Amino acid sequence: MNLWIGIAIGLVLAVLAAFVAFKFGISYRQKIAEAEIGSAEEQAKRIVEDAKKAAESKKREALVEAKEEIHRNRVEYEKEVRERRSEINRQERRIQQKEETLDKKTEALEQKEEQLAKKNRELDGQKEEIRKLKETQVELLEKISGLTAEEAKEYLLKNIESEVRHETAMMIKEIESQAKEEADKRAKNILGLAIQKCAADHVAETTVSVVPLPSEDMKGRIIGREGRNIRTLETLTGIDLIIDDTPEAVILSGFDPIRREIARVALEKLIVDGRIHPARIEEMVERAKKEVEATIKQQGEQATFETGVHGLHPEVVKLLGKLHFRTSYGQNVLKHAIEVSHLSGLLAGELGGDIMLAKRAGLLHDLGKAVDHETEGTHVTIGVDIAKKYKENQEVIHAIHAHHGDIEATTLVASIVQAADAISAARPGARRENIETYIKRLEKLEEIADSFKGVDKSYAIQAGREIRIMVKPETVNDDDAVILARDIVKRIESELQYPGQIKVNVIRETRAVDYAK
Repeated sequence: MNLWIGIAIGLVLAVLAAFVAFKFGISYRQKIAEAEIGSAEEQAKRIVEDAKKAAESKKREALVEAKEEIHRNRVEYEKEVRERRSEINRQERRIQQKEETLDKKTEALEQKEEQLAKKNRELDGQKEEIRKLKETQVELLEKISGLTAEEAKEYLLKNIESEVRHETAMMIKEIESQAKEEADKRAKNILGLAIQKCAADHVAETTVSVVPLPSEDMKGRIIGREGRNIRTLETLTGIDLIIDDTPEAVILSGFDPIRREIARVALEKLIVDGRIHPARIEEMVERAKKEVEATIKQQGEQATFETGVHGLHPEVVKLLGKLHFRTSYGQNVLKHAIEVSHLSGLLAGELGGDIMLAKRAGLLHDLGKAVDHETEGTHVTIGVDIAKKYKENQEVIHAIHAHHGDIEATTLVASIVQAADAISAARPGARRENIETYIKRLEKLEEIADSFKGVDKSYAIQAGREIRIMVKPETVNDDDAVILARDIVKRIESELQYPGQIKVNVIRETRAVDYAK
């Protein structure tokens, strides 16, 4: 019992001792904290005071700098204001001077206007006097001449017109005579040299081909049983075979010259082979097509080699080869193109132009005729399209477009190709026309001449290369005859198509006939 009381007392004493020690520790730490707080407060006060002093110092420095900046700005502003005021004063003085000058000019103009008004009044008075004087003189002239003013005016205009027409005709005649003399001399020289240097064949081809037969018996074999052979050949080639008209010969007729050539080659092969039946005909036609294609290529290459024109697109060369089987008025178009190419080169050499470009344009000028039966349009427009498609030279394209006058020739090469084309087409034996076309051209030529006033009768002679026009002497005088010839020439050039040139010969004569009895 005493033991437990002793333990309890010990515990109480221990707790009290711990409490006393805790209190004492707290008091000690509180004193230390108070001492540290006091030291921190003093240090904070010192920092605050130092910061205040630094802020005051910065503030004073900023104020000083601001005052200095304000002072500098004020000085600059006052200087700028003084300069602007000075400039404004100068401008005001200039404006004042201008106003004074304008006032002086205005006064001078007013004085001049008054003087002009005075002169106008004087002129009006003089005009009135002149008008009255003119009326008096006109009345006097009308009395003396017996003509009114309108009649006199008409008489004077008629005389002046007659004189002017006479002088115009004389001048036209003189200028034309000089120009024609010089141009003819120069042109004949150039064309003569070109034609002498160019040799051309005189050929005429037709639109039919004739295949000779070894005997009349061959005709029956070509026709075949119930005509099956001839029908097969005509179907495969698109060409008509005429057998009965000519002895020991078969005539091939067709519009397409290449198809006609294929039919000719195939038929010749069949005749040589002797075995004529539909299967063999089909085989020979295929062989003939290949041969003709090879011939086309060979002819195109030969044309480029012969003319010295290189660098053409293969398709263009092939089209040139097709011209070998094309004719125009009986003239082989490929030979015509080669001839035009040679002539163009020779003319370009004489005129100082680009020889190779002229030869190229001459060779390609009728390129459209190779496919004009397959494509819509004239051979000129087709040729232009083909040349553009294969990136030909622009001058060559222009020459193709202008060689028949569809557009005006604006380059030397185009003019040369026009001349060379006309030479090749117009030389004797180059072309032939059917009688109907020939007669229509002559009738049109005479119709144009007869349509002019004062023409009595006209006669187209020398195959349409000359027209002689008889005029009424009482209607057309010598001066009018010169102008009439010129007008007829222009009309013919605008309405007719013809190779070479046409001479217009206007004849005026007066005859006095009497009889001695």
